[in-house]
Amino acid sequence: MGVREEKLQARLDEMTVIEKAHWNAGERYIAGLDEVGRGPLAGPVVVACVIMPPDRLVMGVDDSKKLSEKRRGKLYEQIVEVAIDYSVCCVDEKQIDEINILNATKQAFYGALAGMRVAPDHVYTDAMPMEIDMPCHPVVKGDSKIYSVAAASIVAKVTRDRIMQEYDEQYPGYQFAQHKGYGTKAHYEAIAQHGILDIHRKSFLKKILERT
Repeated sequence: MGVREEKLQARLDEMTVIEKAHWNAGERYIAGLDEVGRGPLAGPVVVACVIMPPDRLVMGVDDSKKLSEKRRGKLYEQIVEVAIDYSVCCVDEKQIDEINILNATKQAFYGALAGMRVAPDHVYTDAMPMEIDMPCHPVVKGDSKIYSVAAASIVAKVTRDRIMQEYDEQYPGYQFAQHKGYGTKAHYEAIAQHGILDIHRKSFLKKILERT
């Protein structure tokens, strides 16, 4: 095993401490949930729920923000292939404007969990409390501490990025494939030049709307 493989194995061992404790106690179905897309000016907020198997661990799973786009894509394919079960819930910009981003994010968390075919024995989230009829622990920075939450962060991130890449094709000139809807200088310049789209979160653009 080379130095890189040793580092990846050490990180995997660190990330799976919590899952292994459950697996050793006979709890096989440990679900992790994480979101992506709270901050962008456009597009949905996305939550993924993932249950990973104890016998087919995926090397390299980590907080999606620490991974390159190419690496995330490869890990996404591995995760969805081996996962015992996974679910994704997207709440669009119209619902975000109607109920606000916090409530929309909560809705996506509950929607992702509700979409699971396999009932979890235990649930971990990235800092999102959930009132559910099963043990649930919100963990701050859970996507960098808990294997299943990190896997969920990758699934959510890749799913949302692909949605924004589709929007890039539908709306040339906005560069959604580059900034993924976040409030970059290029994005604000595109809005100034081309206007606000239906996929924009109007509640995030009040100052611009007030000037028009």
